[in-house]
Amino acid sequence: MLSRMQSWFARRPKIAVLAVGVLLLAAIFSVLLSREREGLRVTFLDVGQGDAVLIESPSGTALLYDGGPGAQVLAPLASALPLFDRTIDMVIASHPDRDHIGGLLDVFDRYQVRALLEPGVRSENGTDAALLAAAEAEGVSPGLARAGDILDLGGEAYAEVLFPDRDVVGMETNSASIVLRVRYGETSLLLTGDLPASIETYLVASSPESFRTDILKLGHHGSRTSSADAFLTAVAPSIAIVSAGCGNSYGHPHTEVLERLAAHRIAVRSTCDSGSVAFESDGRTWSQLR
Repeated sequence: MLSRMQSWFARRPKIAVLAVGVLLLAAIFSVLLSREREGLRVTFLDVGQGDAVLIESPSGTALLYDGGPGAQVLAPLASALPLFDRTIDMVIASHPDRDHIGGLLDVFDRYQVRALLEPGVRSENGTDAALLAAAEAEGVSPGLARAGDILDLGGEAYAEVLFPDRDVVGMETNSASIVLRVRYGETSLLLTGDLPASIETYLVASSPESFRTDILKLGHHGSRTSSADAFLTAVAPSIAIVSAGCGNSYGHPHTEVLERLAAHRIAVRSTCDSGSVAFESDGRTWSQLR
């Protein structure tokens, strides 16, 4: 049978070349479209004055924590995901401020989003209601994130919700921010939205060991209202990420915060200086990719 096929292709060299080309293209597209990877990757997307963090597990699960202020999230998001990938498995809206959820409207428009988690606090900024409407239009029912929730990302990676630990209806929006710790093997990272120092202090006072991590995305873009000394002591990260726009009108990151980080010997990486910042974990250590 094999010899007959070889003979058939030998008499038709153009078809043989075309068949080989098709198989080669199929192999290339299989690699380009594959989501599976050897480790956990996190990319702090450069969205200007806002937050957007993409987490990709070893099994290929894609979790997007916040989406920045607008459509500028789409380019760095597309660059970080596999070619032609148009699926986000879970979106987490840390809280309903525009600089965190504005871009999620464009994400819902461009991507198939399978799940949405939010804290349950509402805002009258219009963007909050528009995001819920976009989710409903896609058939996605928003879920409430609560402390103790464990999100299985696959490939032995998971994310744990550490806050809110209560009903946050009526709370100030920053104070209701979802705190998420992502773990893979011995490595971890912590995302805190715009959580203020008062809630930081409350959290680490009750369970400091739960917050120790390797990489910390600084709360509120490096504002002096977050990243309290007691919090930095409990978290003890090696690296802190500032997600803020260059020359922003708020002066983020504030000098006081940078001085605290220096006193704790915490290295700083900024999306203003470096664009999107990406790290990959093999379960033991983190390697910076860009």
